[in-house]
Amino acid sequence: MNKLELEILALSHSVTQSQSYAVVLKEIDGMRRLPIVIGVPEAQAIAVAMEQMKPTRPLTHDLLKNVCDTFQIQLLEVIISDLITGIFYAKLICQQGSDILEIDSRTSDALALAVRFGCPIYTYENILDSAGLTPEPSEEQPKVRDREKMPKIPKRPSRIGDFSKHDVTKLKSMLEEAISKEDYELAVRLRDEIDKREV
Repeated sequence: MNKLELEILALSHSVTQSQSYAVVLKEIDGMRRLPIVIGVPEAQAIAVAMEQMKPTRPLTHDLLKNVCDTFQIQLLEVIISDLITGIFYAKLICQQGSDILEIDSRTSDALALAVRFGCPIYTYENILDSAGLTPEPSEEQPKVRDREKMPKIPKRPSRIGDFSKHDVTKLKSMLEEAISKEDYELAVRLRDEIDKREV
């Protein structure tokens, strides 16, 4: 089967399931998009890696990458390999020495690891045919490659009040505190506010 490369285009609240997010993948050499519903922790794990945030302690996916690095296991690629009754299945294609290993994975975990390893993400034509969407021309968006355009967890009302009440120094202090408490959703929103002001 012909593999098609994808890239992460966006993270957004799921329209179909409350308390969930959708990670939207885009066909690199085409127009189709593949939305996959994931949970809030999985969305945060992907966003933290894409935003290059450094938690005070390693998250589960960071720990797994550290273990792989220690034992010289390289993640070569992620393949979204199947779609059965609305559930996506993924495989991690790894290399250790001369051995190529194929490991089953939840799709959300596979994507979180792909971001950390910087490896390509693939799927098959039949999956894009059955679950892919083609946007209207007015919905076209640029590719998400550089840091300024990376997907962000959608903003919700802050639990600590309006950010406009604080200066950049205070926001940076709040950002450090959010990271130390492992509140990555708040940390992403604080980082966005700081970036907006420092432009």
